[in-house]
Amino acid sequence: MGRLAILKEGSLGMKKILALALVLLLTLGFTSLANAEGSLVYLITMDKMDMHWVSVDAGASTMAKALGLDYKWDAPDGKDNADQIEVLNNAIAEKPAVILLAATDPQGIAKTVEEAQAQGITVLYVDSPAAAPVPVTLSTDNYAAGKLAGTTMLEELDKAGKTSGKIAIIGVNTATNSTMNREAGFRDAVTADGRFELLTTEYKDGLAAESQEAATNFIMGNPDLVGIFGTNEGSTVGTGNAIKAEAPEIIGVGFDKSDEILGLLKDGSLKAAMAQNPFTMGYLGVAEAYAVINGLSTGPSVIDTGVAVLRG
Repeated sequence: MGRLAILKEGSLGMKKILALALVLLLTLGFTSLANAEGSLVYLITMDKMDMHWVSVDAGASTMAKALGLDYKWDAPDGKDNADQIEVLNNAIAEKPAVILLAATDPQGIAKTVEEAQAQGITVLYVDSPAAAPVPVTLSTDNYAAGKLAGTTMLEELDKAGKTSGKIAIIGVNTATNSTMNREAGFRDAVTADGRFELLTTEYKDGLAAESQEAATNFIMGNPDLVGIFGTNEGSTVGTGNAIKAEAPEIIGVGFDKSDEILGLLKDGSLKAAMAQNPFTMGYLGVAEAYAVINGLSTGPSVIDTGVAVLRG
């Protein structure tokens, strides 16, 4: 396969993202960095396994160092709401100025977010919001990105000469808004096309091995299967590995970017992946936290950090 290329961008391209970062930094520059001393910013993600979260942390820690902020990153071992609530409570006990949160279960963690706010802690969302209002959410427009994944799947099926058949989806869980919105966008794009049958989604908590098993079962149980969509990093890796092992002719489309996903794109086991901008989420998230700490404007309530299509 040819070298990887970024073919499309979402509603907020990288030039706009960089411009926004520059505006934020210039604005923040008018406030003395001395105001940042002793101000703790906490990042709490869904887990520490996915490269997506590692990249969010990299962006957040880079900006925290530039602004002189104290910074910590924590997360549960896996995507479990009870465990994430425990991590959030532990962070609240340290009385940070700001918590950046990527919610696993938006409804389940909302009460704990409100408890943090009641104690004077500002909560901002990165990647996946909870069901409690906050000043700023920095994330991908996941529904639009899911539609883009759906149209990309249809393009790849057309290239392969497929005009009918079944398409499977490997999801994370039904509680996480970000991945459910991706699934909704994908389903709407494929349904509007009208040529392919969508199967019932299998949810495997973003675990690669379990996702591979589910994808393999789809392949073995459906001789007319033509495509599989993975809604996050782990489900995408599992999808690609199942296609590679069992049925290289099936079209695999996924989400996120990691070394494993790039390898699966390179060898053709995946045809495309929707690449988010997690570094930007963390980077701008901490800039917004600094604005909160110093009483500056945080700007728009929702910042779309963009998405691009990677192909092999």
